[in-house]
Amino acid sequence: MARIGLYKSDVKKARDALISQGNNPSVDAVRVALGNTGSKTTIHKYLKELAAEDGGAGGKRTSISEALQDLVERLAARLEDEAHQRIAAALAVSDTKAAEQAASLQAALNDSAQLRARMLELEDALQEQADKLVASLAEKQRESTERQIAQQHVSDLQQRLAENETHRQSLEEKHLHARQALEHYRQSVKEQRDADIRRHEHQIQQVQAELRLTQQTIAVKQDETTRLNQEGAKLVSELAHTKQSLYEQLTLGRKLEQKVETLQLQQLHTADTERQLASKIAETELLSEQLKDTNMQVRELEISLAHANAKLQAQEQVGEQLRSYFDKIATSSANSGAVR
Repeated sequence: MARIGLYKSDVKKARDALISQGNNPSVDAVRVALGNTGSKTTIHKYLKELAAEDGGAGGKRTSISEALQDLVERLAARLEDEAHQRIAAALAVSDTKAAEQAASLQAALNDSAQLRARMLELEDALQEQADKLVASLAEKQRESTERQIAQQHVSDLQQRLAENETHRQSLEEKHLHARQALEHYRQSVKEQRDADIRRHEHQIQQVQAELRLTQQTIAVKQDETTRLNQEGAKLVSELAHTKQSLYEQLTLGRKLEQKVETLQLQQLHTADTERQLASKIAETELLSEQLKDTNMQVRELEISLAHANAKLQAQEQVGEQLRSYFDKIATSSANSGAVR
């Protein structure tokens, strides 16, 4: 069948283009040049007409090869026509079969439409079931998630419980260790306190012994001090008497000196007065010697009194030291009791 719109001029342009390219303008070549469109019979007819036109115009005889080619092309065109006829017959049969198949297809389409409607209903039901399934799966997923969360929470609680149990056991062990340490500390403190008490009692006994010894010493020293005070008082009294006697003797000496002067004045007058004067002088010398002896005794008494005073001060210092020592012992004992 010729292509709609295929003109002789188109075939001529294609043929001339093939000839200009040095190719043989056969029916197939022209058809290819036309884009594989148009009937080969139509193309062969147009080529034949163009060849006739070219032959009438130029009066040129065709060669045998061209005549054979033309014969072949015509045979080919006839074969194509027969093929088209057979194809047309086959197409008619095919159209009949196609109509039958179309009817069958229509029936099948109707059945398919019914099936499609049923399928749509089933799809709707399936979609509804799918939605329910999705909702159920979502609910199941939510429940699974909640169950996993609950399981994780339970696992966390179990872990925390285990940690708390471990911590409780650790605390119990620490408490037990602390109680043991406290008991050991109490025992050691008790032993240390008992040792301190024994040591303190021993120290107290020693201090009491020292105190008794010191009290005895103090009593002895007090007795000695009393005796020394008495001796000192006696010495002071004796010193006072000695001083009084010395004063009297000095007074007497001054009087004797006055008398000596008087006797010396009276010596020229009487021999008795000279004897008395000599006697008085002897007495005065004796008194002078006694006075010297008395002065020596006074100095010895003053030295003894100074020694007694020094000894008394030393004893008082010893007493002060003993009182300070006892005060320190009492303070130490009070501090030890406060610390305990």
